[in-house]
Amino acid sequence: MLWEAIGAARDLARAHEIASVLVRYGFSDLVRRVGLGNALERAGKALHWRAPEALAHMEPPERIRRTLEELGPTFIKLGQLLATRVDLFPPDWIAEFGKLQDAAPAAPWDGIHAQLAEDLGAAPETVFADLQTVPIAAASLAQVHRARLANGREVVLKVRRPGIRPQVEADLNLLARLAELIDAEAPDLRRYRPREVVREFTLSLRRELDFAAECRNAERIAGNLASHADIVIPAIHWAWCGERLNVQDYVDGIPGRRLDLVDAAGLDRKALARSGAAAVLKMMLEDGLFHADPHPGNVFYLPANRVALIDFGMVGRLSEARRHEVAVMLLGLVSGDAATVADVMQEWRSGDEGDPDTSPERLRRDIEAFVDQYKGVPLKRLDLTAMLSDLMALLREHGLALPPDLALLIKAFITLEGLGRQLDPDFDLAGEVQPLLEQVLAAHHAPAALARRGWRGLGSTLDLVTGLPQDLRDLLRAGRRGKLQIQVDVLSLKRTADQLDRAISRMTLGIVTAALIIGTAILMAVVRDPGLASLRTFGLLGFLGAVGGGLWVLVSIWRSGRR
Repeated sequence: MLWEAIGAARDLARAHEIASVLVRYGFSDLVRRVGLGNALERAGKALHWRAPEALAHMEPPERIRRTLEELGPTFIKLGQLLATRVDLFPPDWIAEFGKLQDAAPAAPWDGIHAQLAEDLGAAPETVFADLQTVPIAAASLAQVHRARLANGREVVLKVRRPGIRPQVEADLNLLARLAELIDAEAPDLRRYRPREVVREFTLSLRRELDFAAECRNAERIAGNLASHADIVIPAIHWAWCGERLNVQDYVDGIPGRRLDLVDAAGLDRKALARSGAAAVLKMMLEDGLFHADPHPGNVFYLPANRVALIDFGMVGRLSEARRHEVAVMLLGLVSGDAATVADVMQEWRSGDEGDPDTSPERLRRDIEAFVDQYKGVPLKRLDLTAMLSDLMALLREHGLALPPDLALLIKAFITLEGLGRQLDPDFDLAGEVQPLLEQVLAAHHAPAALARRGWRGLGSTLDLVTGLPQDLRDLLRAGRRGKLQIQVDVLSLKRTADQLDRAISRMTLGIVTAALIIGTAILMAVVRDPGLASLRTFGLLGFLGAVGGGLWVLVSIWRSGRR
């Protein structure tokens, strides 16, 4: 109970800190709507909050981005996730979220040293021949130190910041609660699907905090790309890896942002663009496990036109069925097959109500009209990124959202083409992707694949058939005993019923209070005989009861208004 109380107090302090930043950046209306307005007003007077001077000149995307930066590591990571939701936010918002830099001051070496000693089981100096105490990079969740093994091999240590997990978990709890409040109290913000985004973010960030999972991702992707000699994935040294520590080979290459050094080294930009694109497309469409953030900061260029990929904390996963759907949709876009694209988008739409004014027929017509405008355009003139961005804008117009795995994929596609065009202005992602799409579809319909899916389907059917008699027997037995029930939960109706129940309770007490007041007044006026003084006492008690009931009604109405 003590630790729960301490945790609750810490969360409350953090909630006030979050709300204070929101107020200073002009989101006081949102703060009031989620129920923190009164407390913040009192705290604001004491702390003399002032909005930034440039607030009046900031557009909403910039205000949100600045707010997330000020709120710290968890919210910076949230902004980076929002930058992948091209299906929810327009391009200007996505561009602003993309400016969030995951950089932070280095943590004190004493804390890093103590944590390393705990994870390694020995003093770091005895494990590594040379360990640099000044990090070569520092981010919100971790920092990176260069070192050398006893055999002379150069490595880097990615160390999780000491004490970061409790802070992240506290922020995640508050974000979950805030998403529920926004969904309930701010209907105009529901189109951003706050609860879905927070759920997705929570899973993603918890995976990113586990460096052992990042190591496994890197090894799996390295194995999948083993046949691509021009792609380098740093080797993992498992002897020293764990949840808080990732030890891998040091990549001595040209950073992805230094294209001037690429030219100075005599590397072939076109070859680099094709190699990187081929590797990422294979991860996406063949392997189903892909680097979800292939931006220049995670890419290095090596001699012999090789490309090194780092940082596999954020990866995307696609099932075999989903990869087939993506291949069909992209091939439909590239080939101008409007009906095919519309069919796939309708399939992805299932389970999502979207805009109530949008019918499936209208969505299909709009998608077909959209794809038809690109029909006949040569591949070299086809801008796949622009097509995908316009398609996402069409989904936003209809109030629809992609499943999280697909939103991550679309963002990775857009980032990939941007990286390719930086290297080669004539980079043609549509031309690169079409042969691979045809291979994926051919493999999907190959005899071995059909037999495998058929065998799985046959097994599921047999399980269903063999279990059907028992299921029917249980159903009939429940029916004969009168225990067969159908339960339908409609949350909006339950909430309305609760509100009606509270309103009727207040109304009933108000009527009783009014009756007491009237009865007491009549009794006090009629009874004048001194011998009946005891009746006057009852009248006084009734009057006091009426006052108490009236106060209760007023307090109840006030508290309901605050909620």
